[in-house]
Amino acid sequence: MSVSDLLRPIIDTEGDTEATDEHSRLEHATGAAVRGIQAGFVATLIMTAFRLPILRSLPPSANFWSQYVAGGDPDDHPVAGLALHLLYGVSSGVVFGALFSLYDAGRSIEPEQRGLVWGSIYGMVLSAFGAQVMLKELLDIRLEADELALFHAGHLVYGLSLGAWVGSRTEGVEDPEREYEYDSGN
Repeated sequence: MSVSDLLRPIIDTEGDTEATDEHSRLEHATGAAVRGIQAGFVATLIMTAFRLPILRSLPPSANFWSQYVAGGDPDDHPVAGLALHLLYGVSSGVVFGALFSLYDAGRSIEPEQRGLVWGSIYGMVLSAFGAQVMLKELLDIRLEADELALFHAGHLVYGLSLGAWVGSRTEGVEDPEREYEYDSGN
């Protein structure tokens, strides 16, 4: 498999006019952005619900807010910290949605499965970036081993949620609006 095979866009526009190509790309990009916004929002809520009772603390975005914006103690800024955390999550969801819509390798497996795999990887990349750059470099926070494991687990939950949402609502899914049903119904 060559690099060009890995990076080939999902939309095959061979034989279409430039106007059709541009229209299709615009629709495709818009749909990917909307899915990314939705997925980022939902995945951030799920990740936050996972981490709050376990770590019993606000996301590190409250530390960022207190250190770089408002001053004071991070506990003084719970709403701003959560809002910033949600903004990070939604923004990262948009990036994932766009990347997922462009990536064509592995089309032999279902979009939901690709979403779970690539979402997991994406979540762990975000976690590594968060731990190394955001926490250590920007905020001078050093997590203990157990805290770091839970930090990574939270981002894995985010990535799985993000990938499941995008994958289940992307092109190639037979009917993205239908509910999943089991053999004996819901």
